[in-house]
Order: sequence, then structure tokens, then C-alpha cells
Amino acid sequence: MTNATPLAPVEVLKGDSPVVLAMPHTGTYVPPEIFAALTPLGQTLGDTDWHVDRLYDGLLPAASQVRAKFHRYVVDANRDPSGASLYPGQNTTGLVPLTSFDGLPLWHQEPSTDAIQARRLAWHAPYHAALAGELERVRQRHGVAILYDCHSIRSKVPFLFDGTLPDFNIGTNGGQTCAPVIQQAVTQICAEAQGFSHVVNGRFKGGWTTRHYGRPEQGIHAIQMELAQITHLAQETPPFDYAASKAEGLRVHLAKILKTLEDLALGGALETGGRT
Repeated sequence: MTNATPLAPVEVLKGDSPVVLAMPHTGTYVPPEIFAALTPLGQTLGDTDWHVDRLYDGLLPAASQVRAKFHRYVVDANRDPSGASLYPGQNTTGLVPLTSFDGLPLWHQEPSTDAIQARRLAWHAPYHAALAGELERVRQRHGVAILYDCHSIRSKVPFLFDGTLPDFNIGTNGGQTCAPVIQQAVTQICAEAQGFSHVVNGRFKGGWTTRHYGRPEQGIHAIQMELAQITHLAQETPPFDYAASKAEGLRVHLAKILKTLEDLALGGALETGGRT
């Protein structure tokens, strides 16, 4: 899962839609020297958002995509660069995770403060420079931009939350990161999806990406979708295989969500003063 050839930190696919898909946790690249410092558990890269890029592929062809190529164990592109916790008082993982989602150590020796800052500059900063640039390009073109932050996680992670996670976990930081009509539209689609459960601003209220970029008054709306991996994986354990038949049932609803968001933006429902 590592690769000796250095990769660009981020992949950007530019589209004509007002919707931008962000994928901070689908990358699996780990530089060899960092990979060697991981424990055997860490080297499984178990907390990846497995196959999320495949899951969304082609659902809204005109949407832009900004995808981190590096793994979240290198540095987490969806964490505050200052290191501040997203969920004070709750178990979570940091800018460079020290433990897995099960609270188990990831490193033979934890990275130093200097090493963490070096990784932030080399990986986290370029990802967010690319994402910010793409959001602004789209906003200039359409007058508004909608950031849809794509995530997934195992449906049962006792270290992070009790019980079983709903299938659709919609995060808008309590309604602050997007216009109400966006949250309402996405919630309605999830509520009408037969066989699927949902929650709004439950355990996952939107990570740093959603909270940082979501500025509805400035024409940039952000919403996070955290999917339970049981909705599209054959199993939530290694080798984390993609279940195509299961995923197709989910993709129908995800496509409807993305098209609805695009229609809201193109229909003028989100205009905040027009193009600049």
C-alpha cells in the first residue's frame, strides 16, 4: 500500500458544475520512511475511506473533484491545521493520528512536533490550496459553489461512538455551513431512501473542511456526507472489498443528492449577489 515513487499531494479534476466533491481520505500513498514507522496495524491503513472515489464515480459528471492522494496517517486533510480537536471532550483522531479508530497505537515511535509540521506543509497545505482554488473558480463561474465532502467509516466503532452508525450521516455544523434549503433537500432524499437510515448533525457534524469553507453568506456552501461502510463494502474488515451490487443501490440516492444540489445552485436558489 506504499509506493516508492513520490506522488503529487492532490489530484484535481475540473468540471463545469457548481458542485465540488472533496475526498480527503481516499488516498493510500504513504512515503516509505513514514510507512516503516507505522506498526503492523498502521500498515494495514485500516481507517481509509475505502472505495469512496469509486462509489461517487460518474454520479455527477460535470462536478469538480479534489482528492488527496496521501493517506490520513501521513497527515489528516480533514483536521484543523492548528491541531485543535473537532470534537472537544470526545474520542477522535488528530492532525497526524496517533491511534487508530479503535484507540490502538499506530506508530513504533510517535512523530515529533517538527515532523507533524513538515507533513502539514508538504501534504495538508497543498490539498487545501487546491480545494480553496477550485471552490473560488467555481464560485466565480456560477456565483455560488457547493462543497460536498465525501466520507465513509465503519458502522461500528465503539471507541468513537456507541451502537451502530446510521447509513447517511449529514453534517452541516448545526446548519451553519450551508443554506437551510441544502440541508433540507439532502435530508429529504435520505429520509425517502427505502432501507437506509439517516441522521443530521449526529456524531459527525462536519469536519474541518466543511466548517472552514462553509460560508453561505459569501456564496460557498458546504455539507459533509459520512456513509456507513456497510452500505457499499462486502465487509468492514480487511480486505475491505467493494460490493458492487450493494453499492449500486446506494449510488441511486447519492446521484439524486448531487443532482439536486446542482439544480439548487443553477436555479438561483442560493445566489448571494451574483458573479464577481
